[in-house]
Amino acid sequence: MAELNRIRNIGIIAHIDAGKTTTTERILYHTGQTYRLGSVDEGTTVTDFLPQERERGITIQSAAVTCNWQGHQINIIDTPGHIDFTAEVQRSLRVLDGGVVVFDGVAGVEPQSETVWRQADRFGVPRIGFVNKMDRTGANFARVLDMVRRRLSCNPVAVQMPIGSEASFEGIVDLLAMKAIRFDEDGQPVDGPIPPALEPEAAAWRERMIEQLADVDDAIAEQYLEGHDLDAATLSAALRTATLSGKAIPFLCGSAARNKGIQPLLDAVIAYLPSPSDMQAIEGTSPETDEMVTCRPSPDEPTAALAFKIMTDPYMGRLVFVRVYSGSIRKGETYYNPIAGQKERVGRLVRMHADRREEVDIISTGDIGAILGFKAATTGDTLCDPARPVVLEKIAFPTPVISIAIAPASRADEAKLGVALARLADEDPTIHLRQDERTGETILSGMGELHLDVFVDRLRREFNVRANVSEPRVAYCETITKPVTTEYRLVRQTGGHGQFAHVILEMEPLPPGTGYQFEDKLRGTSIPRKFVPAIEAGIRDGMERGVLAQNPMVDIKITLVDGNYHEVDSSDMAFRTAASIAVREGARKAGPVLLEPIMKLEVVTPEEYTGDVIGDLNMRRGNLVRMEPQDGAHIIEAHVPLANLFGYATILRSKTQGRGVFTMEFHHYAQVAPEIARAIIERAAA
Repeated sequence: MAELNRIRNIGIIAHIDAGKTTTTERILYHTGQTYRLGSVDEGTTVTDFLPQERERGITIQSAAVTCNWQGHQINIIDTPGHIDFTAEVQRSLRVLDGGVVVFDGVAGVEPQSETVWRQADRFGVPRIGFVNKMDRTGANFARVLDMVRRRLSCNPVAVQMPIGSEASFEGIVDLLAMKAIRFDEDGQPVDGPIPPALEPEAAAWRERMIEQLADVDDAIAEQYLEGHDLDAATLSAALRTATLSGKAIPFLCGSAARNKGIQPLLDAVIAYLPSPSDMQAIEGTSPETDEMVTCRPSPDEPTAALAFKIMTDPYMGRLVFVRVYSGSIRKGETYYNPIAGQKERVGRLVRMHADRREEVDIISTGDIGAILGFKAATTGDTLCDPARPVVLEKIAFPTPVISIAIAPASRADEAKLGVALARLADEDPTIHLRQDERTGETILSGMGELHLDVFVDRLRREFNVRANVSEPRVAYCETITKPVTTEYRLVRQTGGHGQFAHVILEMEPLPPGTGYQFEDKLRGTSIPRKFVPAIEAGIRDGMERGVLAQNPMVDIKITLVDGNYHEVDSSDMAFRTAASIAVREGARKAGPVLLEPIMKLEVVTPEEYTGDVIGDLNMRRGNLVRMEPQDGAHIIEAHVPLANLFGYATILRSKTQGRGVFTMEFHHYAQVAPEIARAIIERAAA
């Protein structure tokens, strides 16, 4: 076990194709974890081990690896850059202490760069920046820093400057120690003096760095104003403090593909990013009393860990990835899952090296590992000491926006399909499964066409399931527009014990994006408390199929206020059925409306095609948000209904002679215009 202050839990995050996986690969090589340089293009990297990742040359699922540098243990999670797999980034950032954000030296801040940056802001993750691909034509370190400052609203502090640019890029200047670092053929750093021609520029960069630190550190400001010479150790300590507080982001540069800048990046991870002991104690709630429970980062504390990822291994079975916040998880011991209400015994413990596992006996505070043998734990569950139950904050995931219908190709595939769907949906919390009662089809909803395409491909390859799949379609939702009180009395007599349940519910709309809320305001003993979980389950059943076009209902608060029961005829099933019917009948009276997913679309197009692109977006019911010039091109951001974006890649290529590119991500749900809603409802009824 490493000492707590010698552990770093970091994520490599960035826009697609910025070089995250290559950077991770070079880190593993230079820390001695691998002995050859893997390539994304050749499909030989450690962290991209799925066949789908190697064929497409992109990261699809986050992979955990561990390495050692300068006496420190670094746990790294390499995350996807494609927006369809943003949930992988979300759950990784939830359990990491720090992040390395990789930027393309030419493209700078790209759409997914902004997304992952906001996610890191949401979780309060300190980070450093690495401007990659400095050897490419058009790379410009200063321009990337300016884009970061403007578009991400932060304080990027350059601790290095490049030596040379584009094809002549050969190394970096360390602005703290004021020395030049070049790299030999094997990527090993070679220190030397700063070239005389670069000394004035390096001095100006260092002066700017000190000024930025003086703005956020009073001690540095005092010494700077008094004219003292600030040494590297003083500046490094101030940078660490500013990084941990989020007041500054140290920025480095290099070229991962050409093995330049990796060792200084590792040094920066150790110097500036936090250890688990630097992080504040995490707080949870007691499942019994709802009181706050503080989980301090110490091996001597009672155990509290978060299950943040589930993975099905064809050889080892179900793996539950955990981050331990306090105490330790030991092989052979039993831990309590308050969400599932179950105790489970740890069969085997492993430390992950992408698709390889190293068996260990203990995962201690601040560490990340995986458990084999747990059946009940799901993503976001807490594992704790049975003597101190605690529930840590769960992980929130975005709503799926696109669906397909899937059915077994033959009777032989029918049983296998159900098992395979359940296992893969268990791994991915952004995959939603539901049964269409009218057609009997299984509806599979996800974050995008690529997301669903990879899911279906895994069904075929890993589980040998042949399935018929429909064309992608929009995942509409429904909500209500006014509050109502609804009730339903279930009375069924069929001889012997009957079925009786009576529930009274209040339904009210919530702000967009709020989701579903349930509140119990039962008075007296009108309904025994033991039936409340069944009533809530019935409410969820009712919300799965809206009253307009059988779409899930969202953004609704439902309060259980009253009801009645029969001592003999009432049962969980009776109350579940009554609550489900009450919700649907209430929705009919509450002004139901249809909601459609609106995507944030960012198009980069040559200047001469800007008018054509904007005109096309207007035809697609797009709402222009911003437009800014960039090196002979225009960046256009618009909010466009997903229903109008199928096949957009082909249209954009046609309108820009193949020179336009775009990215899109889910932004929000909005009410569908009445005339369009009528057509959707009629189509669903048919």
